[in-house]
Amino acid sequence: MLQPRAALARAVGQSRTCLFNSVRTYASAAATANPPPTTEAIKPQVNAYDASSQPQGRSRKTAKLVLKTYKPQTPGLRHLRRPVNDHLWKGKPYKPLTFAKTGQGKGGRNSTGQVTVRHRGGGHKRRIRMVDFKRQEAGRHRVERIEYDPNRSAHLALLIHEKTGKKSYIIAPEGMRAGETIESFLPGIPKELLASMGGTIDPGMLAAKTAFRGNCLPLHMVPLGTQVFNVGSTAGKGAVFCRSAGTYAVVMSKGDPGQKVRDVTVRLQSGELRRCDKNACATIGVASNPFHHFRQIGKAGRSRWLGKRPSVRGVAMNAADHPHGGGRGKSKGNVHPVSPWGTPAKGGYKTRKKRNPNKWLVQDRERNQGKRRTKNK
Repeated sequence: MLQPRAALARAVGQSRTCLFNSVRTYASAAATANPPPTTEAIKPQVNAYDASSQPQGRSRKTAKLVLKTYKPQTPGLRHLRRPVNDHLWKGKPYKPLTFAKTGQGKGGRNSTGQVTVRHRGGGHKRRIRMVDFKRQEAGRHRVERIEYDPNRSAHLALLIHEKTGKKSYIIAPEGMRAGETIESFLPGIPKELLASMGGTIDPGMLAAKTAFRGNCLPLHMVPLGTQVFNVGSTAGKGAVFCRSAGTYAVVMSKGDPGQKVRDVTVRLQSGELRRCDKNACATIGVASNPFHHFRQIGKAGRSRWLGKRPSVRGVAMNAADHPHGGGRGKSKGNVHPVSPWGTPAKGGYKTRKKRNPNKWLVQDRERNQGKRRTKNK
């Protein structure tokens, strides 16, 4: 009786191995579609989910959404889900480019100590990374490592200038790894690159030599239809658009080359069309960590580590604590939605344009004056 069960268990283990091996990653080769079973291939802690149904960016269409799960040894681990980022640096950040995050701004307080932003406070100690959003330094930079940043959703890349050895932080594009070399063309086109094109600027050849992942270009040098992030709005200033994880913009139009065009139109992920200066900065690629919004915190304590305090609904409070409080059952007592201080929470109270109460009086007076003039004529 033991032999059939052992054979059945062996067959189930082989079928499970084949199931995991059938999921091809972005860099796997067709020749190694069915490798021999290994212990790494049958780890139950990593589950693969198909992200082809997510029509947001090329990386989500071509890659599989892989989330790391944990055995439910504690209630906090049961629902914990994290993206797999094994390439991140395990050590501390480069300290000369950081400073401590201290002061009342850490807990939502103003200069007098009063709470101006609720549900903030506590959390682990942090150091602010000084990120280079301008990319004004010319020359080739080598990527030393990819780091986690607790102050943003995207990852950072630590760069080293090949000639000067100066280090700097930038937001890493998706797919960037240590050892790559990138360059910024905002200061201008290098003489070597111009000489390789025969002394004249050929737009097609220039795009083929500069439009690589991680390179920073002025918007007028980016080919149409290219995905970019860290997009600036004005020349000489840093990036203001598409800086969070997985975000990007698409260059839509630049005008005719013969005309003097000052603006370049880019389309954001929301569908909004923005007109930016043609000399504003833009980085080729998609911001790193595109599966950040698929994560699950797992427990309330992890939110406290991130500096987020709990929020309580107004209908769950007493009548003395909130206008929605009190009563029996889930009811706000036939009261319009308001804040704890009585300010209307809906209906555009804070966003709609304020109406001038004397507007109609002025229009009526002008209308009457016009009628009097026609009668006098």
